[in-house]
Formats: sequence, structure tokens, C-alpha cells
Amino acid sequence: MSDTGRQSMTDKTAASMKPDSQKSMTEQATEKVKGLSDSAASTLQPQSEKSTTQKAGDTLSGNSNEGQESLTEKAKHTMGLGGGERK
Repeated sequence: MSDTGRQSMTDKTAASMKPDSQKSMTEQATEKVKGLSDSAASTLQPQSEKSTTQKAGDTLSGNSNEGQESLTEKAKHTMGLGGGERK
């Protein structure tokens, strides 16, 4: 379960498991918008109001908004599933 306005862990996992090269432009654009929206919601929502699951998800997905590559992105690059873009 995700907090209001946040992307669920299931959705994040499913999106990260499919290589970018196999996604349509629409899928990639949709994921980008969802990711930006989730990141903004993460930033605006105080830590004290986040569920334990959402705190863990933010840690894994790198939603600390410090410009660093997330653990998920690092794993995708290691497995060769990410796009060519690295932070």
C-alpha cells in the first residue's frame, strides 16, 4: 500500500524490471511523469507522516532528491537494463 499521491512499491518494481529498450515511448513518458510526481510528493511529505513501507521505498528508489543515482538505478545499470543515462 502506498501513501496518498505516491506510487506503490509494486508499480515501481514492475516498471524497473522491464528494460527501457523494450518500453514504448508512451510507457517511458508515463513512467517519467509518475516518477517526477512521486519524487515531488516524497519531498513535500514530512518523514513523520510517511508509512514504514513508503520510507523504505524512498530509500531504495533514491527519492532523497540529492541528485544521486538510486539503488534501483544502480542495479539496472549493473544488469544492463537501464538506458544510457547515468547520474
